[in-house]
Amino acid sequence: MKKLHVFQHVPFETSGIIAQWAEKRGYAIASTQFFNGQFPETGGADWLVIMGGPMGVYDEAQYPWLMEEKKAIQQAIADGKVVLGICLGAQLIAETLGATVRNNMYREIGWFPVFLNSGVLDLDIAQVLPPQWEALHWHGDTFDIPEGARLLASSEACRNQAFIYSDRVVGLQFHLEMERSHAEALVRHCADELDNDGYVQSGQEILAAEAPFDQSRALMERILAYLDGLAVRCPAIHQKY
Repeated sequence: MKKLHVFQHVPFETSGIIAQWAEKRGYAIASTQFFNGQFPETGGADWLVIMGGPMGVYDEAQYPWLMEEKKAIQQAIADGKVVLGICLGAQLIAETLGATVRNNMYREIGWFPVFLNSGVLDLDIAQVLPPQWEALHWHGDTFDIPEGARLLASSEACRNQAFIYSDRVVGLQFHLEMERSHAEALVRHCADELDNDGYVQSGQEILAAEAPFDQSRALMERILAYLDGLAVRCPAIHQKY
């Protein structure tokens, strides 16, 4: 049985759609909940999924477990595991791989388009990504692209939105894993950040009836299938999405 392990930083940012997808495929799922004082241990998992959170990768004085988490991520990559990072998780992977994580020029919160980097059409993962998609963002920091990694996608407010390293390590600055209920929890817990400044939408805009949660689910599942080796290798890269 394949095993998937989740690093979770706060109660309201769960693995959401990722766990649902894995359960349907018979994965055994375990987690380290840092907010409950648990120590990072992947337990021989095949996959490591690292979730988001309001802290930064540099907040080790306030969250000392970050130091141990970074070591565990580094070991998972060295051990050849599939590693997927979401938002803070992507930043942690980037730093672990030697890249700098810093403040982005803009805070980006809400639904904004993401564009596939035309320079990665030679990669297999590009065949499961559309040329453009709407994604839910909630971040003020950004990462540099690690040495040896490839930039997958960008947005107007943030150039470095996604990267892939060694075909099996993926960092996504945006959230595809959230259903409406998960976004509602994020809006509720982080409402103080919704000041409508620049690239910051209101809670009402984020949770609007037409918000593309279904499209996010579909794209998240395509990425997961790619990482699981199940993605259909289609020659029509720019297929309608």
